[in-house]
Amino acid sequence: MASITGPLFPYRDINLRVSNDAYTFTSPSSPNAPALVLDRPTGDVSLTEPSLQSTKRATRVSSIAGILGVIQLKLDKYVIIINKTKAVGRLKGQMAYKVLAAEILPMRERQIHDPDEDTFVRLLDTFLKKAPLYFSYSLDLTNSFQRQSQADATKPLWMRADDRFFYNKFLQSDLIDFRNIGSRSQPGSQPGIDPFILPCMFGMFEMKPTKFKGTPLSLTLISRRSRYRGGTRFFTRGVDEEGHVANYNETEQVVILNEASTGLGGFAGSTDMQSGKLGGTEGKEMQVMSYVQTRGSVPTYWSEINSLKYTPKLQVRGTEAAIAPAARHFDEQIRIYGDNYLINLVNSKGRERSVKDSYEKMCDALSRAGSVADATNEKFTITPSSSSRNQFDKIHYVYFDFHTETKGMRMDKAYNLVTRMHQELETQSYFRGVNMPAGLDDKLEARSLQTSVMRTNCMDCLDRTNVVQSMFARAVLDRIFSELGLMPRGASFRDQDPDFEFLFRNLWADNADTVSGSYSGTGAMKTDVTRTGTRTKLGALQDGRIGVTRYFLNNFLDGPRQDSFDLFLGAYQPGKSGIGLGRIFVDRRPILIQSIPYLLAFSAFIVLIGIFTKREPDAKVLPMRLFILFWTAVAAWCLHFILGHGMLYVRFFPNPHALLCTNSHPLQVNWPTLNPRPFATDGYNEHFSKARKDALLGSFVARHERGLSTARFLSAEEGKKRIE
Repeated sequence: MASITGPLFPYRDINLRVSNDAYTFTSPSSPNAPALVLDRPTGDVSLTEPSLQSTKRATRVSSIAGILGVIQLKLDKYVIIINKTKAVGRLKGQMAYKVLAAEILPMRERQIHDPDEDTFVRLLDTFLKKAPLYFSYSLDLTNSFQRQSQADATKPLWMRADDRFFYNKFLQSDLIDFRNIGSRSQPGSQPGIDPFILPCMFGMFEMKPTKFKGTPLSLTLISRRSRYRGGTRFFTRGVDEEGHVANYNETEQVVILNEASTGLGGFAGSTDMQSGKLGGTEGKEMQVMSYVQTRGSVPTYWSEINSLKYTPKLQVRGTEAAIAPAARHFDEQIRIYGDNYLINLVNSKGRERSVKDSYEKMCDALSRAGSVADATNEKFTITPSSSSRNQFDKIHYVYFDFHTETKGMRMDKAYNLVTRMHQELETQSYFRGVNMPAGLDDKLEARSLQTSVMRTNCMDCLDRTNVVQSMFARAVLDRIFSELGLMPRGASFRDQDPDFEFLFRNLWADNADTVSGSYSGTGAMKTDVTRTGTRTKLGALQDGRIGVTRYFLNNFLDGPRQDSFDLFLGAYQPGKSGIGLGRIFVDRRPILIQSIPYLLAFSAFIVLIGIFTKREPDAKVLPMRLFILFWTAVAAWCLHFILGHGMLYVRFFPNPHALLCTNSHPLQVNWPTLNPRPFATDGYNEHFSKARKDALLGSFVARHERGLSTARFLSAEEGKKRIE
């Protein structure tokens, strides 16, 4: 890569000029800087002198907060701009923002609308409206403070960003490619585009300026969700071939003392910022203390299959197939964080037992040189890593049977895990950095480093994980306050400052809800424990409501959400996925199969009409009873058929588009449609075959399938390849 000579930080102010032949982006505060031009309709990227574009007639001129990126859909390219933001707090005097509104601008104005293209745009628009995206013009939100202290401050902000948490990196790929290699008309590296590339983080950012026993400080919680293997709860589980796990989040708890400005003022900031005294209050160094934890799905091949039942079918593949992906995952985790303490909270009995066994077999396979115990039934077990020096000697498996330990609403017993891990927490430590006001790069000087990480998981990495992570964070915060001299050693801030305790609990409960909302679509369970410290009956009722809501969302609404993740993150690229092969978003199940839910609704309606309609005094009762009985039987049969063939009614359907794509499965699901899951293909085949054998409808379903011998042949060939 060529030497870096452009601006290091993104532009805070960007003007957009829209003309018939280009989108032009300029910065009013940098009038001599080149303008970014996106050609219409090709979408080609170039840099030019601002004066050359100012003479063109503009159909629109507006000020925007930044460029989220460029994406190629089925028929056209689109640029996504950030129209509205909200300031959420300052870290080290640098403002952080949340994206509130974004706009999708097409490269060409289409006179005729394509249904698939419109659906792609709607998916993106829905994602942008709900996604918790954060960014800063001058602070790297994708990296922890410890990694920031070790970063090369001479690189542009987007180059310093952590690749895992640079959530809009796929959208920025056109700009990044142009930066690295240029174009035909402008070959070579193009550092002038650096300030137009804005890295965004997906997750949670919440900062609370507060006091602890009269000492001013700020407490911040940042959760960063990985852009790899992104998606929704039941459609994204386990590990992929590259070693990326589902629902992977890094959560950083930050305490800052002696900070000059933590408010939400404008760009100019406080007088200390303007005078260059961005180091803290009078004569005191600004101190930053942060503690990092991670969470992620069990790194084996497993899935849960929706079939309209409240408890999905659990499918766990053999451990041997996942050893290489798990090795890649832990290679990365050890390289970044050092020792990994794998806190496993899944149940030791029941349906979750197979996931626990799979995880333990995986750890045993990776640490085979050591004396790793067999899968155990104990409530709490620490499996030491191998005593020999191999690449996985920094893996420490820890099992804690959360539900058994906290049985009977005894959530206080969950703290037993923290007590047992006391020595590991002491050795692990936390990051402490001091601001260097004399340095031009405003870099932190590290005084102590966090040397390991707690990697926590349950089945979803949501509810139990949230409770345990907040307990580890509490223990570390107790240590920080003790070492700062703000409270006696061995004391807890729970007893020292009730107001701060209330703030801490609610901050972690907000984090639980945000992480859960992104993955499951609802807030987290057990937040009564996080907010109050005890398990309550009202909290249990609330968890029941959340469970029912998750059932409906995960069975009937998560498909489009998964599609929107795949589209935004580049897991599915419409421009490279078989243009012209027919409609994608079409339900191609047999009409007879599609009609049964409507017949159920009609039958129930007729029964209700028959029951509640007034009859004439001399009317005979028997015919009406037979009428109601008949439609009740029809409704019961429909309900029985739907529940017995549930995979057909999580709206799976065969898609000819998939048959013609070498990387697709022969049966593509409607939810999600873009990247069908192998278990969905198998489940659809199984339930469709079952429907063809139905005594009443089987012959009609089979007749509908006639003429699809080619499709069946290709399906068999694809299935054969998967088996091999």
